[in-house]
Amino acid sequence: MIPADTYGQSDKPDPVLDAHLVLKHARTHLPSVSAVTAVDESGGEARAYFIDDGYVFKTQRPHRLRPRTSLAKEVFFLTQLEQVAPELSVPRVLGYCQDGDLEYILMTRMAGVALRVARPEGDARREVLVALGRSLRRVHSLPIAPFDDSGLFPGDADSDAVRARLVDGLSQVAEVVAAQDAAAWPLRVAPQALAERALAPLGDGLPRVALHSNPGPEHVYVDPDRFAFRGLIDFGDAYVSHPAFDLRRWTAPDDRAALMRGYASEAPLSAGFEAAWLVVALGGVLAAIAGVGPGGNRPERREAALRDLPGLAAELLEGA
Repeated sequence: MIPADTYGQSDKPDPVLDAHLVLKHARTHLPSVSAVTAVDESGGEARAYFIDDGYVFKTQRPHRLRPRTSLAKEVFFLTQLEQVAPELSVPRVLGYCQDGDLEYILMTRMAGVALRVARPEGDARREVLVALGRSLRRVHSLPIAPFDDSGLFPGDADSDAVRARLVDGLSQVAEVVAAQDAAAWPLRVAPQALAERALAPLGDGLPRVALHSNPGPEHVYVDPDRFAFRGLIDFGDAYVSHPAFDLRRWTAPDDRAALMRGYASEAPLSAGFEAAWLVVALGGVLAAIAGVGPGGNRPERREAALRDLPGLAAELLEGA
């Protein structure tokens, strides 16, 4: 099934909390805080109250609540990272509570700015993506048992379910593209045939990991001056499946090469990883062309996918 976001409380009020109330709750975990310095709603599903420019009081926006987003899930993931991989640069949880309709996380604020704001180019961008790839590989190394046992994380229960997600997802989105205007398809090979080529080398025994879900430009933070990688935020959409799903936002050839260089820099990739990654990458490109999935139907998303498609297709068809 092609995923889509649903919002079950779209008519529910979404008031901005009074600063005194935010500080009252924050002080139960960190008595020294003194002022709410800004309110950020750019996240869409969540609202972030910046406190003393160094902390974030994050709440779920009721009218944007969706089944796959959970503050409790984010707290669990961040806690696992702090315990198992403390060297990674992610927010640190200082407190969590659900008080009636108010659910919040108090955490440290990530330094820097989002990659989509900084927009580095050339070598600077490549170095950021190498560092991101290295960090994602470490995230994916966390033991899966605690995530399974928590009951908080949706996704694939075993290797067969991972394979079904890969096969069904790519096949369905290829059918959607094929049903659209054939004259707009830029390749000689049909979408379904391209999907079949990608799926042919896919093996069994596919791994399961805890995924960030969307480590894209809005959640990757960099230094605004030197563009050095600073860290990764927002684990609230996490789920369990194949690690390649955390790499799918980066399908431009140069971006993909840099990300994979970092991902494979400290340990060899498992057999069949590249095959699964190409299935995921093609699925992401076709979804963007079709205008389906969480990213929606956006012209700039489709144009970028059409630019990336020929190179990806050439890689898949090489030697065919």
